Amino acid sequence: MARKKIDVVSLGCSKNLVDSERLLGMLGAVGMDARIADNPREADVTIINTCGFIGDAKEESINTILAAIQAKEAGMIKRIYVMGCLSERYLGDLKQELPEVDGWYGKFDWPSIAAKLARTYPATAPYDRVITTPRHHAYLKISEGCDRFCAFCAIPLITGRHKSRTITDIEDEVHRLVDRGVREFNVIAQDLSSYGLDLPGKQQRLPELIDRLAGIDGVDWLRLHYAYPAQFPMEIMDVMASHTNICNYLDIALQHISDPVLTAMRRHISADQTRNLIAEMRRRVPELHLRTTLMVGFPGEGEKEFQELLDFVSETRFERMGAFAYCEEDDTWAAKHLPDTIAPEVKQERLDRLMALQERISSDIQDAKIGKTMRVIIDREEADYYVGRTEWDSPEVDPEVLVEKKDTLQIGQFYHVKIDSAMPFELTGHVTD
Repeated sequence: MARKKIDVVSLGCSKNLVDSERLLGMLGAVGMDARIADNPREADVTIINTCGFIGDAKEESINTILAAIQAKEAGMIKRIYVMGCLSERYLGDLKQELPEVDGWYGKFDWPSIAAKLARTYPATAPYDRVITTPRHHAYLKISEGCDRFCAFCAIPLITGRHKSRTITDIEDEVHRLVDRGVREFNVIAQDLSSYGLDLPGKQQRLPELIDRLAGIDGVDWLRLHYAYPAQFPMEIMDVMASHTNICNYLDIALQHISDPVLTAMRRHISADQTRNLIAEMRRRVPELHLRTTLMVGFPGEGEKEFQELLDFVSETRFERMGAFAYCEEDDTWAAKHLPDTIAPEVKQERLDRLMALQERISSDIQDAKIGKTMRVIIDREEADYYVGRTEWDSPEVDPEVLVEKKDTLQIGQFYHVKIDSAMPFELTGHVTD
């Protein structure tokens, strides 16, 4: 009897991808031929893991579901299941609007998909998963949910309250992944800063966790993503400075710098506190590369407040930065209390100005790396060069290093690369050893 073919289309963030990888592990354990697909294609069952965070992501999720329905009507797909954040938020409406979908699942009840397909609940360890990234790096999700309730954000409405995994559970997963060849771990959560607050002792335990993970043989790189600035556990910077295998990198979403905007956003931090936080981080880890995310067009942001944001970016010179325009999210505090009166074209104009400024800053930072020799991990081989990353480059979101194809290099191995030239979001170089 042929094994049932299952396609899993994983949309949205890396946290969603971890859930998809866990689902693949469960499906494989119950005898299914499951794989990650970029979009719906011929399969017995297509499972779409949706994103419901912002407008563009929701639109992508809906369009992917509609494409799967078309494929089903054409006889390419037999059944469609939908899971993830979008269905968690809008389950009732989606069921009514898209009756062609065969099954709807939320963000947390998706193991029931494997049970439905196999007619038995999969007997796998909770964090057994199929790694779909290049085998030398993986995302490591240490908690779920968020207790912050920022005015603009729907994440707590989707994921619920913050819930940390135990340190022992996380260590066990890392040991298993190291045994399978993973060398680089990108540590992720909705809120790294709150890790441990719900565990026995009710204290921040991120520094302890990362210190222990750094001591595991085979862990070559640890990189930290999605810290929250208020009540930030500064001790983590000392841990970072004390271990060579913890990347000098931190992803911390700051959103804005204007005090009135920060207050309206319910961020629980002031402009002065934000500046002091960054200064202390950089004092403790001089080679730190900060990645942040900023928002333009939040209700109440006038030209004065936006100019404050531009000035802040100019003075801080973030090594990595992304930005987006405010989009009202259903049922959030801002949607209920702060009318979205800023015109879309004004938001876009501000976003363009902010990103143009960051491109100039990135260009200067990249140019300063010319002539330096850096440790680079090789991700893939292209026709004319190898593509790798430094410790300051997270997969998919940060610059890459294009390495001269003079010698045969191994994917997933580290090399010392001298940087020959730079662009705002790319470096080129050659191996020196």
